[in-house]
Parts: sequence; structure tokens; C-alpha cells
Amino acid sequence: MSTVASELKAVDKLTITFVVDNCIEWMTKLPPGFIQEVPQHLLHPDVPMDPLTGVPFVDLENYCCGAHGFSALIETQVQGSEPRLTLFDTGPDSRSIIRNIEALKLPVERIERIILSHWHSDHSGGMLSFLRHRRAHASPSAPPCVADLHPDRPIARGIAPQGGKVIGRLLDDPTFAEIEALGGVVETHAEGHVVAGGAVWVSGEIPRVTHFEGGLPSGVRWVEREGGGEWVKEEDLMDERYAAIDVVGKGLVIFSACSHAGIVNVVKDAVEKFSRPVYMIIGGLHLAGTELVDRIPPTVDYLANQMRPAPTYVLPMHCTGFAAKVALEHALGEGCVPAAVGHKVIVEGTPESERMIHPPTVG
Repeated sequence: MSTVASELKAVDKLTITFVVDNCIEWMTKLPPGFIQEVPQHLLHPDVPMDPLTGVPFVDLENYCCGAHGFSALIETQVQGSEPRLTLFDTGPDSRSIIRNIEALKLPVERIERIILSHWHSDHSGGMLSFLRHRRAHASPSAPPCVADLHPDRPIARGIAPQGGKVIGRLLDDPTFAEIEALGGVVETHAEGHVVAGGAVWVSGEIPRVTHFEGGLPSGVRWVEREGGGEWVKEEDLMDERYAAIDVVGKGLVIFSACSHAGIVNVVKDAVEKFSRPVYMIIGGLHLAGTELVDRIPPTVDYLANQMRPAPTYVLPMHCTGFAAKVALEHALGEGCVPAAVGHKVIVEGTPESERMIHPPTVG
């Protein structure tokens, strides 16, 4: 365990609310501790009631919407301390995150930090609207919100399938100046560090050690040159970071928003740093599309068969893709959870179990 990683505190309770995701899932049975969106609305004290029948409305006009991106609200509680709220990514646009925050009635004034996983606009696109919304709804005495960012912000990133012509570029990520103008406090970190009072680990550069996880084949980046600029191939997005929380008696809960570095590389790094089992893997596993289909079998095999102990739950979201979800469900059964926007997950710490005594192996 590294010196900085040893500063991570185990939490007694972790609550996760999925604020933005590609999917909405209302019908599937979920494991204990997972709560669908609809009952959260129907059981809320402010639920709108039908005066005719006396039954709560299923008020679809004010429920969550799906969007191509990711955002999760992470609430951590260490025994004897107040809960801390951290927002991991902000979705792709200015509208979905605000609609969903309002639908879920999230306490924006208590969110003290945004962790941006990497500079792609489907993860950074809602940041400015969130900061604007928070400033409008927080009391004047509320502390400012920190934007935890990798310092290497690109000028532009684009998509060039099969390494050919660039067919499009992503929208601009927010600038440091735009964040500060809305009251955000910019912190740049290329190295791993703990936040939320020591309860959340934000990784540094993710080591690329597997032979089958080759980054983003279609990735390109605009680079300025003397007299102009050009697109250059960028398969490895080295600014990508994951977040991890250690829950007492259960192990690591890992947030990997896109897994451009490869989810196996992410898991290997986390286990090597903390020598803890992995309880839950959450986020986009970036296995969608024809370019990445060959990575599905070795990824699923690793998560299901090579990790010891295997993760209790894998929540494949955002850019994982249908084929990979099917393969994970086949391999993991109920351990593959169809999590989606609006869901809440509560992970309660338990006394240290036999699962904790022996160090995990990652192959």
C-alpha cells in the first residue's frame, strides 16, 4: 500500500445516487440495498396527490431522463463524522443533470466537490450548469464547490473511426476560468489523492498492464503547432482517473466512468494499492461498438473467473454496451446489476469478515 493510499479511511456507510446515465430501468428486480427511482418519488413527503382518488401521481414530467453520459452522487460517512457529498462527473449537457437533480431533490448546497474522471464532454458537459444551479440555490454561507480536475485539459478531442478521417469533435470542456467565474474552486491533480475528509480516493495515472485493453482506437486530439494545428492519434487518454471508497467489512467500491484505460487495468491498480477485495465496480466499461467487441470475453473472464475474491456486484453503465452487459449477466448472474439513472444504492459497513482476512489476488 502506498503512503498516500494509506490515508484512505474506511467508511461505515456509502450511499450512491445515479444522477446521469444512458439508461432508465424501472422494472428489474434489484439486490438488497438498491432502490428504484419510482418508489423514491412515490414515498417522498412532497409527492403530488390525485385529489380525485387520493393516490400519488406517477409524475413522469418530473422524473429523471437518460442521456449519453455519467454522473453519480457519492455520500460517504465515517463513524463519528458528518456525511460528505461528492459528485463524480456531471453528464453530457446543461439540461439532463439539472432536471435529474430537481427530480431527485438532491441537496446541491451540500455537494462540496466535483471529481471529473477525464476530459470528455459527456462527463464534463454539465459542470457549468451544476455550478450555476448550486450558486442559485445554496445559502450565501455555503462553502464553494471544488472542481477536482486533471491539469492536462485538451484543446479539442475528436472521433476518427478505424484511424481514418475525423468525423466529429466533442464539445469544449469547461475552462478553468469559466469554472471560477461560477464560484468553483479549481484544483488540478495529476497524482492520486484523498478527498471528502479522507473517505474517497481519486487515482492518478492508471497503469496500462493488460495486453488486450488498448485504449480508445478512434481517439484523436487537436494539437497546436507553429503556424497552425492538427489532429493526432490519441488512443491512451492519460488524464483518465477512477475513484475508490473502502467500505468496512466489504471492500472497495470502484467508480470508473468510461474505462478508456480498461476496467481490468483499473481493478488491478486499485487492488495493488489498497490490498482490499473489490466489492462493487460501477460505471462505463467502454466495451460498446465493433472496435471493442474482442475485448469483451477477456474482460468478462477476468472479472468473473480470475479475480479472487470476485466482485460481489458489477454495475455496467454508460458506455458498456449491450453485448458486454449480456455477457456479464451470463457470467455473474445476479452479481451483474442493471443500474440506471435515478437508482439509489446503500452500502452499509459490516464487521470485518473472513473475506477481509486473506489479501485478494488479481492475476
